[in-house]
Amino acid sequence: MISVIKNKIVTAFLILATYTNAQQITCSPGDKLLFETKISDLEKTKASSLGDTIALVGKSFLGTPYVEKTLEVGDTETLVVNFGGLDCTTFVENVLAFGLMLQKQQNNFKNFTENLETVRYRNGRLNGYPSRLHYFTEWIRNNQKKGLIKDITAELGGTELEKPINFMGTHRNLYPFLASDENFGAILAVEREIAKEKLCYLPQDQVESKEHLIRSGDILALATSIKGLDVTHTGIAIHRPDGRLHLLHASSKNGEVEISELPLADYLKDIKSNIGIIVARPTLLPL
Repeated sequence: MISVIKNKIVTAFLILATYTNAQQITCSPGDKLLFETKISDLEKTKASSLGDTIALVGKSFLGTPYVEKTLEVGDTETLVVNFGGLDCTTFVENVLAFGLMLQKQQNNFKNFTENLETVRYRNGRLNGYPSRLHYFTEWIRNNQKKGLIKDITAELGGTELEKPINFMGTHRNLYPFLASDENFGAILAVEREIAKEKLCYLPQDQVESKEHLIRSGDILALATSIKGLDVTHTGIAIHRPDGRLHLLHASSKNGEVEISELPLADYLKDIKSNIGIIVARPTLLPL
């Protein structure tokens, strides 16, 4: 079913002849209509805090199909707008882009695409495939630099880890855009820069005792022991009526955006490669 949806999404995509600050957009007419409906609904959103607003925006995507590699479209990197299928990262990016719109009281598609580009690309500018923030630890650092989020993992008692992050460079065949020597060389350069940074994560066995310090709307990234990778999954923290912290995310296992049935601490125990989490708190200040 998911593969059918994916094929329909990909074949429906149109390259729109819309350039704003050199912005080339890939979007289907159906997704443009979905945007209009969603922003109209979200404008009615009222929450007591920024975190609760982010959580409400995230819940507006519940049931959206999980579809991987929706950004790998065409022969060159474009700003892909796709509400019909999300992976874990594009889910978080779309939530933040809409969160920015609500904060700035924006309501048009151009505002959304500008916000999405800001969140998705290094220093907020699309400049080819290597400018996309492929590694989520760099995604966090760069969006913190923009003033959009703050990494609070160390404040929670996080542990530093020195680990080579080079999965893309050592698995070139898995990434079609890396067939280009130019793109491949640029990604290797990115990995060399990432290697200068230490990875700070909250160990899995400390998550339950610290979950009361994590707020609904915080961004959660699942740190991994897999060689060359920093993070395998991401989503949004949400406190449930059971008093426990759960994960709002695009689930590959269940094929849609959902709230984890298990509390986060228990959910992590079922992931063999998980070593803990990284926590980033949205601030969503404009550049």
